[in-house]
Amino acid sequence: MDHLSLAEVETIARRAHAGQTDKNGRPYTEHLAAVAQGVAQRGGSEEQIAAGWLHDAIEDDALSREWLAAAALSDTTKAIVDALTKRPGEPLEEYTARILATPGALVVKQADLAHNSDPARLASLDPATAERLAAKYRRTRDLLGLDPASG
Repeated sequence: MDHLSLAEVETIARRAHAGQTDKNGRPYTEHLAAVAQGVAQRGGSEEQIAAGWLHDAIEDDALSREWLAAAALSDTTKAIVDALTKRPGEPLEEYTARILATPGALVVKQADLAHNSDPARLASLDPATAERLAAKYRRTRDLLGLDPASG
């Protein structure tokens, strides 16, 4: 089976998240691009970069689980996207254990955390939200065994 190219995955992700904004009011696609770029900078494969583009698509209801199952993507990319999709009410410990158990998922989450933890992004939020998110990202990095400086 032919798989979607990275350019095609990027186009799908940008269309799926069109009109969405992040907590800073910025286009959400900027976050997706930063995560995909972060995966590439960390030596990630094309499968991992594709997952970077799609890492929030199911969780944010931008694309469906059915779409992911039928998409012309590798099983590896599908597994990474699934691993990075938080389930409603899921404890952080279960979420991070799934990431650690899924080959290739950790580098995508590391790039995601690095962008989410960017001091410039956090500084534009109200102090209470910034501290709440910073604590959440620290806890996630701890559970994943990541060095705080790495994302």
